[in-house]
Amino acid sequence: MSTIYIDEATGSDTSGTGTQLTPYQTLGHALYANAASSDGVKYLIRKDATAEYDEPTQSALKKAKKTADGLEKKKKKAEELAEKEAKEKAELREKREKLLEESKKIVLEEDQTLPKPPRAKTSQLVEHRGQRVRVFGWVHRLRDQKGIIFIVLRDGTGYLQSVLSGRVAQTYEALTLTIESTVELVGTLQPVPDGKTAPGGHELIVDYWRVIGAAPGADDAFTNRLNEKSDPSIQADLRHLVLRGENASGVLRLRSYLLSAFREALISHNLLEVTPPCLVQTQVEGGATLFKLDYYGQPTFLTQSSQLYLETCLPSLGDVFCVQESFRAENSHTRRHLSEYTHLEAELAFINFNELMTHIEDIICETVDILLTNPTTAALIKALNPSFEPPTRPFTRISYVDAINWLNEHGIKHPEEDADGNPVKDETGQVKMVEHKVGDDIAEAAERQMTDIIGKPVFLYGFPAELKAFYMQRMPKKEGDSMTYTESCDLLMPNVGEIVGGSMRISDEEELLAAYKKEGIDSAPYYWYTDQRKYGTTEHGGYGLGVERFLAWLANRYTVRECSLYPRWPGRATP
Repeated sequence: MSTIYIDEATGSDTSGTGTQLTPYQTLGHALYANAASSDGVKYLIRKDATAEYDEPTQSALKKAKKTADGLEKKKKKAEELAEKEAKEKAELREKREKLLEESKKIVLEEDQTLPKPPRAKTSQLVEHRGQRVRVFGWVHRLRDQKGIIFIVLRDGTGYLQSVLSGRVAQTYEALTLTIESTVELVGTLQPVPDGKTAPGGHELIVDYWRVIGAAPGADDAFTNRLNEKSDPSIQADLRHLVLRGENASGVLRLRSYLLSAFREALISHNLLEVTPPCLVQTQVEGGATLFKLDYYGQPTFLTQSSQLYLETCLPSLGDVFCVQESFRAENSHTRRHLSEYTHLEAELAFINFNELMTHIEDIICETVDILLTNPTTAALIKALNPSFEPPTRPFTRISYVDAINWLNEHGIKHPEEDADGNPVKDETGQVKMVEHKVGDDIAEAAERQMTDIIGKPVFLYGFPAELKAFYMQRMPKKEGDSMTYTESCDLLMPNVGEIVGGSMRISDEEELLAAYKKEGIDSAPYYWYTDQRKYGTTEHGGYGLGVERFLAWLANRYTVRECSLYPRWPGRATP
């Protein structure tokens, strides 16, 4: 005779097996689980682990028997339901297979007696309402409702709701259509009925269509490979598919409009666009962040900035700008850093520092105004960033020294660092936080906190020369100054931080040569840059704007990685 154990305190009806080590929790489940061998079974039960096992009373057995009978009935009902569902599924499968076989006999041909449809993009359809049109695109959404198939078509310029019914919805291609397949649709464009909505306010009633390229279904279906809950690393690997989403494509569409608006604003200020090289032999922002490569046996780098080349254009072309890729070899994984980013840079001659900041402010505001004046881009910004408000002028201007005081007044501290730049920890292992002092490089987090509290664009200006690049113009020293400051500025935006960095450039040849020497830079490779001070120098200044950061602010994106077609950051060069 076998013995079954039940411990009402520590046992389990889910994982228990009835042994003394893994007892059941209830007598009813024990009877149910051992119904097949009930005659040769002895049951022992206890209330808790401190009590002795004992045989159950007759009343307990009687009550447990009812529970066991209920569990048995429930099991039989579940089995019957499963059998019924399996039968229904088999019938549905058989019915679908038969339907698919029948559908292969239906062959669609375009009716040549109907008006010949012009080919159109989805963004151009309003003028074709009431007419037959031919459109091509990808199946963005797909729904079958009682034999009527609804397709939302995407062609890169917009979306179109299309309706397949009757014979055109009964073909083999219609019954096996999958998301992301490419199709050709022909039909009559009609306004949507009152009370209904659709992209563009119309829908296509299809009378002929065909599949151009079928996308896979089953395990390899688009929605199985990628969805909103996919891990970020998977989304990065499948960036080429992520781009098909409405948000991702919307951000990139806005990026295109943004670059056009920037160009319009800059050209209206009489700046000329030029195209500097990406392969260079000089540094701009420090040698530690250069990507080095061999160029026909010569040491060469990917450019950190096109600034030096833009300066050489001033005497011949006047004020200039470029939209160029820049590369920084920083091992940074923050949400606002990329190893390759789009750099909008400009250089202007015969200006002073205040005029430079005013120019930057003008370009930012005029660019936003251009976007908001255009109904298409205004709607796109509204969809991506519903709470967006254009910046108001004038922008707040805070000197570096005043910013240090502001941070301390508002209790915003920064991590203390040792001589090697590593965070210092206290006896509990926590990083020590200390107040800012003049001479500190204001950290990104502190800048962002300050900007978010102020709640509008902020120019930080007048940084110490020790914190800035060699080419920046020094400010005249004032009485009591402990260090030399530069005519430099950063433009900070709420939720993003720095989006523009600019400065006046050293215009005196001897001062520039001294700056090379102080930084330990060999002036020989910079002969062409130094010559700008030799052959007719003047006060001049410029700036660089990170397009992805600006777009992140405009479209309210969490990371600049969403604002690049194929973002590159340390360890990521795929796809």
